[in-house]
Amino acid sequence: MTVPDSSASGPVGPEGQAGQKGRVSPNGRAGPDGSLGSTGRSGPSGSSDLPGSPGPAGSGGPVRLDGPWTHRDVAANGARFHIAELGEGPLVLLLHGFPQFWWTWRHQLTALADAGFRAVAMDLRGVGGSDRTPRGYDPANLALDITGVIRSLGEPDAALVGHDMGGYLAWTAAVMRPKLVRRLVVSSMPHPRRWRSSMLSDFAQSRAGSYVWGFQRPWVPERQLVADDAALVGRLIRDWAGPRTPEFPDDAAVDVYRRAMCIPSTAHCSIEPYRWMVRSLARPDGIQFNRRMKRPVRVPTLHVHGSLDPAIRTRSAAGSGEYVEAPYRWRLFDGLGHFPHEEDPDGFSAELINWLKDSEPDR
Repeated sequence: MTVPDSSASGPVGPEGQAGQKGRVSPNGRAGPDGSLGSTGRSGPSGSSDLPGSPGPAGSGGPVRLDGPWTHRDVAANGARFHIAELGEGPLVLLLHGFPQFWWTWRHQLTALADAGFRAVAMDLRGVGGSDRTPRGYDPANLALDITGVIRSLGEPDAALVGHDMGGYLAWTAAVMRPKLVRRLVVSSMPHPRRWRSSMLSDFAQSRAGSYVWGFQRPWVPERQLVADDAALVGRLIRDWAGPRTPEFPDDAAVDVYRRAMCIPSTAHCSIEPYRWMVRSLARPDGIQFNRRMKRPVRVPTLHVHGSLDPAIRTRSAAGSGEYVEAPYRWRLFDGLGHFPHEEDPDGFSAELINWLKDSEPDR
């Protein structure tokens, strides 16, 4: 079984994009219709002069972007994961959301390293520079990816910082492997049980999350995501960002995310977790996962949300504290949308670092 080629450019070529195990290289180049040509161009401008970009795809592609961090791969849970790391000290593992990849944490990587932490941003399974496997996109397995990376980094535990889907998986990992999670920080995502109940019983949240329902169609969402050099990715990021932060998203940042989505099979793998979340609602595995998530989170938790988030409503996220039996802090960023860590990177990083260094976080 191989992962479908979501670039719609025909069979995957010889650049190492698909092996016999159904995995796709993150730095391969897509075909002539879409994503990345041999010059590394992306978007309507055809320019590769992006901030932090290494240039042509052959020198790192749209994933291993230059910066003060170091890129490498680690093995965990039967797959290979790309990470960018910077600094020394207690481990802080950063988990991206949709439709992004590790680069979304570029501001926090430097801020955390300067504050005395070992900051590591990983690409989730199927995204960025990590393996695109044919299966394994249920939240329990994805959470094991995360805890496996912690072990592979040689650390006894980590503070998990997750945004959007990364936040969903951070909640899950804190319940499944609490001994490996020192602290928990979630942005723009309610607890999985809260997410489930809101999507099923709150019409306003169900409408705000209509993209999740749209992902349940076969093949069509993948092709929509990569059409016109992943123009939809740019529209989603712009629509979900708050109106009071003109600095984000700028065209250069959007182009980076569009290029990353155009890597063959990334669109398919990005959508698979959302398909599981809906299709498993009435299946035994989904019911079992929902019951498992009844276990309370017993690590100190910081929950961050943008007051103008159009994808996850504030009242959907705000009820998550009932699932935490530990110090829990709710922080609402006024005027921000779905991406607080990019819309106000200085404010977000300050809140994060102050809380991580607080020896007695308040409830």
